[in-house]
Amino acid sequence: MSGTLTSLADKVEPKTTSLLVVDVQNDFCHSDGALAQRGSDPTAAQEMIRNLLLLVDAARGAGATIVWIRMVRNEYTISEAEREQRVRTRPGTTALVCLEGSWGGEFYRVEPEAGEVIVSKHRYSGFVNTDLDLILRSRGIKTVVLSGVASNVCVESTARDAYMRDYMVVFVDDCSAAYDQALHAGTLRNISEQFGQVVQSAEIFDAWQRRPVAAK
Repeated sequence: MSGTLTSLADKVEPKTTSLLVVDVQNDFCHSDGALAQRGSDPTAAQEMIRNLLLLVDAARGAGATIVWIRMVRNEYTISEAEREQRVRTRPGTTALVCLEGSWGGEFYRVEPEAGEVIVSKHRYSGFVNTDLDLILRSRGIKTVVLSGVASNVCVESTARDAYMRDYMVVFVDDCSAAYDQALHAGTLRNISEQFGQVVQSAEIFDAWQRRPVAAK
C-alpha cells in the first residue's frame, strides 16, 4: 500500500494489520474476578466476548496478525504513583489484580493459538516497556485493530500510544467494554475525534470478506 489509506478495507488489509486483544483476563471479566468482587459490573465485558471470538476467528481466517496483550502484576513493578492512586481511590484494597501466576491473570474465554504473540505488560498501555512496537514493526504492521477491556483504560491507553507511534487505529466498539457505559461512550468519542476510527465488528468482517483474492 502507498499513499493515504482512506477506506476501512485499505486500513485493515490483513498483511499489514494486527488485531490487539487487550486484557481479556479473569480478574477483569469473570464474575468471580477481582474487579467484580470490588463491585464493578463485568456484564458488558462478558457480553462482548461472543463478538470478540468471531473477530479473532475472522482475523485468523484473513491472515491478520493477532497479538494478545495481558496485564501481569507483582510487587516489584508497582510504582509509588500507582500505590497512591490505589490507596486514594480504592481504600482498603490490597490485593493486586492479575497477580503473576494467578487464576485472575489467566485469559477469560479466549485462547491464543500456537504461534500467536502474547505480550505481557505492567502498565495500562501495551506499548510501555514491552516489545509490542518492535513486534508490530518487524511484521510490517501499519494498522492496529483494538479490542478488549477496559475500553476507557487499557484499551484506550494502548490506542493512544499506537497513534503516537504512527499506526492507523481502528477501535471496535462491540468488541470492547468498560464497567460503565458512559465511560465506554466517552472513549469512543475520544478515539473518533482524535486518535482513530470507531467501527463495529461487522464492518471488519465485511472488509476482510471483500478483500481481493490472490491469483493462484
